[in-house]
Amino acid sequence: MKWVVLAILLFLVPYTFLTLHYRKPGPAYRPYEDMKNRANTGRLLSAGYQRITLAAERPADPRAAGSTATVSAAAGGLPAELRTTLVEQPLLPAEILHVSAAPATSARAAYPIQFTCTAPDNKQQLSGAELYLRGEEILITPDFELLTGGLLARTRENLVFLTIPPGALKPGRYRVTLAGKNSSRTWSLQVQ
Repeated sequence: MKWVVLAILLFLVPYTFLTLHYRKPGPAYRPYEDMKNRANTGRLLSAGYQRITLAAERPADPRAAGSTATVSAAAGGLPAELRTTLVEQPLLPAEILHVSAAPATSARAAYPIQFTCTAPDNKQQLSGAELYLRGEEILITPDFELLTGGLLARTRENLVFLTIPPGALKPGRYRVTLAGKNSSRTWSLQVQ
């Protein structure tokens, strides 16, 4: 028995040391996802888009808004050029119902956007959001994910709070579109 214990110790101690010393920091290599992200980034850059991941929250209560921009309805779905550029299409909400966002902001300040949207069914929940910037056009795509198993969301209507990080937008006038599958919302933004 002592030889078995000795053999285990002689193997486990060097193995543990080598594993901990030479292990790659961060997440493990996922070939499919890494190659998909690399291809997506290359295609977006060649089409002239810059992609920024946004912080997305689902607050319990609406936040008080100061002055809000004049928001108008827009056609649903992604623009044709972006749709053909993306490797995988995001799961967009069915409709964007209401948007509350300021008409102007500073380039050094975070830009908050609050909106309500409806999911196509109760089997989806918010997973994040992406901002696609090209020239003076900004397209924001809230991304939903499918719930697995028998899980269901409580309601199809979602209150979402997005934050564009400081320094992401350069000074200028932009046309912002918040994309939904059937209906979108659009407004003007002045960045100083």
